[in-house]
Amino acid sequence: MPREGGVVFLLHWEDGKKWIFDMKTKASIYRMVTPTHLCPWGLKAFDLLKRHGFEIEDHHLKTEEENERYKKENGVDETPQVYIAGEYVGGYDALREHLGLGPDPKEGKTYQPVIAVFSITLLMAVVECWSVQGSMVPIRIAELFVSFSMCVLGILKLRDLQSFATGFVQYDLVAQRYVPYAYAYAFIETISGAFMIGGVLTWLVAPTALVVSTIGAVSVFKAVYLEKRDLSCACVGGGSKVPLGFISLTENLMMMAMSLWMLVK
Repeated sequence: MPREGGVVFLLHWEDGKKWIFDMKTKASIYRMVTPTHLCPWGLKAFDLLKRHGFEIEDHHLKTEEENERYKKENGVDETPQVYIAGEYVGGYDALREHLGLGPDPKEGKTYQPVIAVFSITLLMAVVECWSVQGSMVPIRIAELFVSFSMCVLGILKLRDLQSFATGFVQYDLVAQRYVPYAYAYAFIETISGAFMIGGVLTWLVAPTALVVSTIGAVSVFKAVYLEKRDLSCACVGGGSKVPLGFISLTENLMMMAMSLWMLVK
């Protein structure tokens, strides 16, 4: 295979009849691959190059010392580092930009966590209703959807209570005056959702959920629509990049509606 200017020329024999002339651009990547650590960004960069049809020279930096030496010798702060057709591109983010893919999805605010939760809990509700009742009953699907959503959102809060509380106290009116309420809220939401699935202890669960969800709705409305504050929502746990706003308000309104329905029912 003759090579020139970072381009590989490939000759293929196809159908025993004709020659097909093809070209593949050559790329080189230097990434950390040790017995105890496989750099995720290096793997993602390698995958991008592979999926875009490059012929790849994959250089493994097999120890921490080798990785540090490579960075020092080449004046870079991180690995992986990518070269395409002999020209320097840079790290993973630079490669995405070079390929016209834009910033990595991890950057910036996103509703993806909430969309994921609501999509899966809705699917769970539909499947559960169909498997148990043998038909699609809209009211029961709605009940299960809200209950499942409360449980999943509660679990996301409980996985890191400290981080959730830090975000929650920034806008919840009660938590700002009594911080332990932030920790209690996560348990109340999760347990209420679990009991609502089976309609158990409605006399206790529904009023409790109604009170905390009403406080939550008022808090979000005040912070977002009256004070115009730019905050992240703690609804999917602390440290999320979900903007505080309509989605957060919807979560509380769903809880309020479910609580009222359970009381009426």
